[in-house]
Amino acid sequence: MAEAIEANYARGQLRAINQALSEGRFVSVRKQLHEMPPSDVALILESSPTKTRDDLWELLDSDFHGDVIEELSEEVRNGIIAKMMPAKVVDALEDMDTDDLAETLSSLPEEVLQDVLQSMDAQDRHRAEQAMSYGEETAGFIMNTDTITLRPEVSIDVVLRYLRLKGELPENTDTFYVVSRTDNLVGIVPVARLLTTDPEAKVSDVMDEEPEAIPVNMPDDEVASMFERYNWLSAPVVDDKHRLVGRITIDDVVDIIREDAEHSMMSMAGLDDEEDTFAPVWQSTRRRSVWLGVNLLTALMAAAVSDLFEATLSQLAVLAILNTIVPSMGGVAGNQTLTLVIRGMALGHVNPSNSRWLITKEFAIGLLNGVIWAVLIATVIAAWKQDLTLGIIIAFAMLMNMIAAALSGATLPIVMKKLRIDPALAGSVILTTITDVVGIFAFLGTATLFLV
Repeated sequence: MAEAIEANYARGQLRAINQALSEGRFVSVRKQLHEMPPSDVALILESSPTKTRDDLWELLDSDFHGDVIEELSEEVRNGIIAKMMPAKVVDALEDMDTDDLAETLSSLPEEVLQDVLQSMDAQDRHRAEQAMSYGEETAGFIMNTDTITLRPEVSIDVVLRYLRLKGELPENTDTFYVVSRTDNLVGIVPVARLLTTDPEAKVSDVMDEEPEAIPVNMPDDEVASMFERYNWLSAPVVDDKHRLVGRITIDDVVDIIREDAEHSMMSMAGLDDEEDTFAPVWQSTRRRSVWLGVNLLTALMAAAVSDLFEATLSQLAVLAILNTIVPSMGGVAGNQTLTLVIRGMALGHVNPSNSRWLITKEFAIGLLNGVIWAVLIATVIAAWKQDLTLGIIIAFAMLMNMIAAALSGATLPIVMKKLRIDPALAGSVILTTITDVVGIFAFLGTATLFLV
């Protein structure tokens, strides 16, 4: 219900702004944009064609640019930044959190990135280069460095006085981190405990010792799994010497989960999860053509298998009619297994210790499904075509293809992960090829042996 209200509200905003633009009421559009939260402005920009997007961006004050850039998808953000002068980009990124800064800069084309880095002052450049040095999709890449640290020997009263002088806390602060003089993490103190403890007590008396910490090079999907498992709101990040280098907060993890979900959904169609819905026609066509070409090659492979049995098909036209049934059933069954295994890998459920058991289980499911649907299809075909032999042939092909589909769906993601290939991106294409080739070969090959 809330999502429907939000969608209607966004559509209403977009309609009002488009109408004002078409009527030339630019002052009104400018006022509307500056009254919106940055996330809503980003949504408006992402929902607009390129020309309209450029006009809207020109109407935004430069002081507002950084907040909006943080909220934009990668491709839209890059398109806007590419048209800005490096000095303007630096001004927009100046107050950005370290994690958002690293993400924004790392997605820029190399020539634009170098121009922007050269325009930064030494401190901001060091901050950006340090964050990017950890590598994308790691804890170090998504962490913030805005942490408040405490010493174990300090009293709670001193800490509270320091916080009052400071005046404000970093966003999403629920915990303070206790470090030694060498910045090694030795404990944590929840904010609630700090506020309700005797002011005369020392930090060492109230801190939780040996807290769970995230290694700086941990993959971000594992970070998300830990937040889910332990219900964290934030977590400290440490280097290989257990020195505190930053923290990750729940809003960062929500972004990871959303991006991973979008990546899985778009990859199944062979699309980039950051693809701009309103990108130019030629640009979108070029990107989609890659996987359409791959799919054409796999279709030709299946056609080549059918061509091996051209003589059989020319003698028995009924085989051409039935030839699509077996590959189709195998494709559906295989994609069920493939999706289940990819999901299990994303959640951390599938690992080397249980993968063999999972493959055995899926083989058993494929065998059982094969028997069930083989018997059913044999009965239908034998009754329909009045040919028991034909029914047995298609039943055998169905059994073989269901087993092949189950084994392929279970093993492909595991093998591709080891080869550092995204199973969500290429798994379905390879699986479809396997089920098509096995299904056609099993059906037409068996028919050639017994009917011709």
